[in-house]
Amino acid sequence: MPESLSKNNSKIIKTNKKKSKGISKDDIFITGSIDIPLLAFTIALLTIGLIMLFSASYPYAYYKTPNHDSYYFFTRQFVFTIVGLVAMFVMSKINYKWLKVFVIPLLAVTILLLIIVLFYHTNLPGADGGSFKRFIPLPGGLTFQPSDLAKFTLILTFASYISDYYNKMNKFKYGIAYPLGIIAIFCGLIFLEHHMSCTILMFLIGATLMWAGGSDWKLFAFGAAVLVLVVFMVITFPELLENYAGERVRAWLDKDYSPGDKRWQTNNSLYAIGSGGFFGVGLGNSKQKYLYVAEPQNDFIFSIVCEELGFIGAAIIIFLFGALVVRGFIVAARCHDKFGALLVIGVIAQIGLQVGLNILVVTDTIPNTGIALPFFSYGGTAMMMLLFEIGVVLAVSRKSSQQKV
Repeated sequence: MPESLSKNNSKIIKTNKKKSKGISKDDIFITGSIDIPLLAFTIALLTIGLIMLFSASYPYAYYKTPNHDSYYFFTRQFVFTIVGLVAMFVMSKINYKWLKVFVIPLLAVTILLLIIVLFYHTNLPGADGGSFKRFIPLPGGLTFQPSDLAKFTLILTFASYISDYYNKMNKFKYGIAYPLGIIAIFCGLIFLEHHMSCTILMFLIGATLMWAGGSDWKLFAFGAAVLVLVVFMVITFPELLENYAGERVRAWLDKDYSPGDKRWQTNNSLYAIGSGGFFGVGLGNSKQKYLYVAEPQNDFIFSIVCEELGFIGAAIIIFLFGALVVRGFIVAARCHDKFGALLVIGVIAQIGLQVGLNILVVTDTIPNTGIALPFFSYGGTAMMMLLFEIGVVLAVSRKSSQQKV
């Protein structure tokens, strides 16, 4: 966390410790204007994301849904988005400090759900889909993905923990051992789901918050060295990973690797990106979405974006994501208390890391890990949780000392 933020908050934290830990009932709702630029970037990405979701998904929906409903994915995502927007605006009016009251209950519920999904889950389609344990079936044909909730639970848990033990975060016990223990629980359970991408993302979110919270940089440097060694070992010996993960590493290293068409989706993603050129083939005119890029409404939707909107359109979208992340860190840097600042840092880090990893996968820069693109990829749980988290950031922005625009 920046030194200026630490100095600005030191007196406030000391004052708050003298007060009761409870929160006044009169302080449930907060007033003040939300951060308009951050809201504008969110709405812009959400709008473009919905348009691109429909464009990318309607051929697949027509051929794959029982009633040949081309609007299947779009209509469901639109409903999830409306629910998410309501949650976002409601949360933006609630004092984010109340979230601290729910840390332990939410942590318990999330861990319970992560355990339940290992035994009670839907099977993802595909040759090896039965081994993936990510979704809990719900009535009405809906599903719930606990790992999406786990991202926010980890952020909230770390924000609460670090704000309480900030002065001890430079010690191994408080700054490294306990946080790594929490991360290990989440990552271990999600890894058992065969959800490698989310396991990596959870680790990176936790590490970001540890760094922002003041963990010893020397131990971080040692950890980074160990991580580099592990990556080197995995690339050199893919068989060290589970079958599906090792196969993806082999497919990434060997461009001619083809057992079970492991590179089918990646190769067609690259074809789509290359076909888009500078200006794109035009909105709705993608050819790769016609069952070449498997499930183009999900993890590889950015390849369809590049094909239809070209380099210019993709660059604008990346710029909007970058602007959202930068604006989020501005909100965090000007926040009055560590808990609120860490909440924002966690949410913004999640979005930034997820966007970065998705684009790296789609462009074959890293192995295919199956990670969604925020605001674009189809997924009800992910969309609703993402907009709820943006609502938390907007709530913090009401309390920040920044000049409103």
